[in-house]
Amino acid sequence: MRSGQVRLDRAVVQGFYDRMRVVAPAAYGAIERDRADDPGRAFAETACGRLAGSLDAAGLRALGMWAHHWCMRFYDDDTRVGLRLVREIAGRGGLGWTADEVRWLLDQSHAAGSAAAHRLTLPLAAAAELPPGTLPEWRDETPEWPRLLAG
Repeated sequence: MRSGQVRLDRAVVQGFYDRMRVVAPAAYGAIERDRADDPGRAFAETACGRLAGSLDAAGLRALGMWAHHWCMRFYDDDTRVGLRLVREIAGRGGLGWTADEVRWLLDQSHAAGSAAAHRLTLPLAAAAELPPGTLPEWRDETPEWPRLLAG
């Protein structure tokens, strides 16, 4: 990190996108169904809840990464359902987040900027599962984080 830049290997980043691409159609469909449904319904009874309940830890991490990425890109649209999905995944412990996954999530949050109010919900929850010292220090719950570059 001498240059102030953290590099994620291109193959690692591509692996994230490949994993997210697997869950994306089901995730998008679930979000769209939930947008048209009762917003007060218990999460487990929603399309997103049923999808999340059907996945193992790796699948749930991929779903969380996809939903986080989707919400960061479209934060100005109606993302309440997506944000609920992100919060639900953030609230689940023991998902086995890797340091590279957390770095990628932080990069997505950094790219979204402060306009995306919930941009740190999932990255902070995932980072809390990593061993101490794995990531840079946090100040005021805002990561002092350099922009990540693939490759």
